[in-house]
Amino acid sequence: MTKGKLINIKSLFSKFLYNFGWDLLLGAIAAFYLIIVPYTKVEESFNVQAMHDLLYHRQHIDRYDHLEFPGVVPRTFTGAIVVSILASPVIAMMQLFHAAKIYSLLTVRLVLGCLVLSALRFFRIQVRRKFGLHVEAFFAILTAMQFHLLFYSTRPLPNILAFVLVNLAYGFWFEGNATSTLKCLSKSISLLQSIKCCVNTAVLCIGFTLLVDSIFWQRILWPELEVFWFNSVLNRSSEWGTHAFHWYFTSALPRSLLAAYPLSLLGVLLDRRMIRYFAPVFSFVLLYSKLPHKELRFIIGSVPIFNVSAAIAASRVYNNQRKNIWRLLFLMMLGSLLVSLGCSAIMFMASYDNYPGGYALNALHQIGDSSHLPAKMVHIDSFTAMNGISRFSEEYPWRYSKEEGLALGEYRDRNFTFLLNGLPFVDGYKCLFAVNGFSRALLHPRFPPFSLLKEPKVFVHGNMRYKDIFLASWPGCP
Repeated sequence: MTKGKLINIKSLFSKFLYNFGWDLLLGAIAAFYLIIVPYTKVEESFNVQAMHDLLYHRQHIDRYDHLEFPGVVPRTFTGAIVVSILASPVIAMMQLFHAAKIYSLLTVRLVLGCLVLSALRFFRIQVRRKFGLHVEAFFAILTAMQFHLLFYSTRPLPNILAFVLVNLAYGFWFEGNATSTLKCLSKSISLLQSIKCCVNTAVLCIGFTLLVDSIFWQRILWPELEVFWFNSVLNRSSEWGTHAFHWYFTSALPRSLLAAYPLSLLGVLLDRRMIRYFAPVFSFVLLYSKLPHKELRFIIGSVPIFNVSAAIAASRVYNNQRKNIWRLLFLMMLGSLLVSLGCSAIMFMASYDNYPGGYALNALHQIGDSSHLPAKMVHIDSFTAMNGISRFSEEYPWRYSKEEGLALGEYRDRNFTFLLNGLPFVDGYKCLFAVNGFSRALLHPRFPPFSLLKEPKVFVHGNMRYKDIFLASWPGCP
């Protein structure tokens, strides 16, 4: 190979890394989280089940999960439809080769992750154009070191589906596209123009969701209005727990941003251009703090703006590290980044054990199939279903029941082959094995200075009337 060709290859590789290097880093971390923790929880259940039903039941709406388990408030199908359409060619191939449905779950989550990271890439490019390469680099590094954003990026939460649009809006905002972002405060667009744009967009979006969701829910419905009325007007969401007004600022943001949290405040002071972006997002979190029921996912859309501000501060500290005062700040920043990495690792390990239902059902499938047991009916209680199980977890020819409201004594008289629940003892059944789940973190004065405690969360029971069950090799219960 000639020297000229080697130079061309090196040049192309450098250009590729310049354009896509940070995307490869963020995508690799998100994919790692996805593969290691493939299961989903109750917060994701509607969109997960909707994607499954769209892909496997298609036009047979009467078989859809939401009609049997509608949840507290109705949710829109629009996000699930977009992801399902994009994932459908790959899943059609999987169905052709009779692949397990868990791979379909990985596929839809991967598609969602690609949408999120593509929108984040668009925003990152605008950050580069506005603040420079160093700020872009620190923005990507800080994002990579934070656990929650990339862990959530493949999770079909309503907030993450909206997060795609949020990042696109941020990108247009930084780009200076007034119509796309409605920058009324910066006077880049007149009030009349902004009202006209909002009204047109609202009519289009509301009309679309009314049409789509009324078909799937089989009644005239605008889900977002019902959700808003339930959560904000009636304040019924507080029935699922409340936090103090300051919780977002003293718990949620510190955990999600880590080292970027103090840096973000410094960034606003160092670059006045950031105030116009930081202030509205900060105000959003402040206003949202008024609602008693709080979850990190509710404000996940604010994280990119905080990260940009933090990246500005990190870039300034890095560029001035040779100066006396800045050198100390640089060393403190390096230390905080290392601590952030450690915290992210701890949070990942804790999250890995937060899906005992999924691990329990998967283990049951493996042992049951290898032992060639006859037709099997599995009952899954609410706790187990909320912690890792979806319709993507099901396998043929196994059958499943999520019947609710059964008294403990009723299980003995039913024809369930297996039970998955949180009870160590059930009359008429023998405990076959248990799956541990995360309990709590414990700090202690030695290395490592913490330990993650686990305890049995889900128990798998076999019906004692079916003797064939006990011929298989089961791990046993504690």
